[in-house]
Amino acid sequence: MTAEVQAPAKSLGSWVIGVVGVAGLVAIIAGVYISREALIGVAAVIAVAVGIGWPHFLRIPAKKTLAAVIALPGVGSALAAGFVPAPGFLDWTPAFMALGMMAVFVVQLIRGTGQAQRLESTLGCCAGVLLSCLGAGWVAGARFNGVREMLLVAAISAAVALLAGLIRWPDSIVAPLGIVMAGLAGPLAGLVFSDIAVLPAAIFGVVVGAVLVSFRRLVTLRGGPLNLLAAVSMGLAPVSAVGSLAYFIDKLLIY
Repeated sequence: MTAEVQAPAKSLGSWVIGVVGVAGLVAIIAGVYISREALIGVAAVIAVAVGIGWPHFLRIPAKKTLAAVIALPGVGSALAAGFVPAPGFLDWTPAFMALGMMAVFVVQLIRGTGQAQRLESTLGCCAGVLLSCLGAGWVAGARFNGVREMLLVAAISAAVALLAGLIRWPDSIVAPLGIVMAGLAGPLAGLVFSDIAVLPAAIFGVVVGAVLVSFRRLVTLRGGPLNLLAAVSMGLAPVSAVGSLAYFIDKLLIY
């Protein structure tokens, strides 16, 4: 009876992760084409969603405090990426990451519950701070050279990898499938929507696919059903990470 109750919850969590991730990508691309302020707002909302849900994914105490500690550096990174003078769009991001990690250590030192999981909680929350702040890369990428099509290619590759991750097959099959599909989606999207060269777009698609399927593996290793907040966070966390990937690959391979 227990297995019959848990299985649907796990399936629901998987679909929520995929739908939320794709919705986040759509919101980001809409912000890219609307205005810089709209994109900053979307990046900030994603940071808040990642921060609120990440402690639920980790199943650790002091969820509200740690949610604020994870979310606020991400919001600050998005605001800084949107308003600092060029070309240092992400210059403040490492500082916000460092502040967030310092705050995580302080919270872990002073909280009185869950001492046995203190090390795991600290490492997991530091990872959450990093993911929250990496979303600033979407804002930086939009400001970098004004080529919005590159971000569209990035979003399409990420969406393909997310959708591949919804397939209820073993990770040993879905992981290479998601990487290959994202690697093919990048060049195809580049040819349709822009004049981006095939090789850089393919490399980008493969890298994005690898990042996305690794998050699927995290969900599998966690075990058990996800609640709504945890599923939303896991849907948006890889989307946030892809933002900085897009920015740096754009600088290294395309610009």
